[in-house]
Amino acid sequence: MNDDMGGTDRTFPAALAEVAGVDFHDDRYLAVDAAGYEYLRFDFEPRADFESAEWTTGLLRSWTGNNDTDGDAYLVFGQDGTGGQAMIWRVRPGRPLADQPIVFLGSEGERGVIAGSLSDFLWVLADGYGPMEAAEGDDFESEPDELLIRIAERHATTPRRTAQEIVTEARAEFPAFSDDLDALCR
Repeated sequence: MNDDMGGTDRTFPAALAEVAGVDFHDDRYLAVDAAGYEYLRFDFEPRADFESAEWTTGLLRSWTGNNDTDGDAYLVFGQDGTGGQAMIWRVRPGRPLADQPIVFLGSEGERGVIAGSLSDFLWVLADGYGPMEAAEGDDFESEPDELLIRIAERHATTPRRTAQEIVTEARAEFPAFSDDLDALCR
């Protein structure tokens, strides 16, 4: 059963469970920069279940400095190495979790809308971008990943598009995301 914002539905989507099985620290995700240094193409540590509602409320209170806010609109499902959080943002009344946008809140105040739905998020991953990279990026060069493409092909209900297209579309749909977060800050 769902309330108007899907607030009671905490069922972990099968697509995210499959993504949680990917080792994003495996050598296949390493790249080399112009100076010859290795780095992870994207820094993502998916979880096998959502963080608790209490944990998420604590995160939002810490992030905003506002003890009156709660985390009911967010379901955290992964992080980057610095503690930035990837989450489903339950902002579309009456819609299932898979139809809600995916957002990122960084450990140093970074934030952004990544995808308009879970399906589109799978295509962002498949195109070679993790949550932090998608939230902070402006120019996306596709680096398709075969394993993540296969996961997206099994679970996505939207057509395959590039990360550039998906992130641009999501930002246009939710242009006030950052301002709304700022309004919560104390």
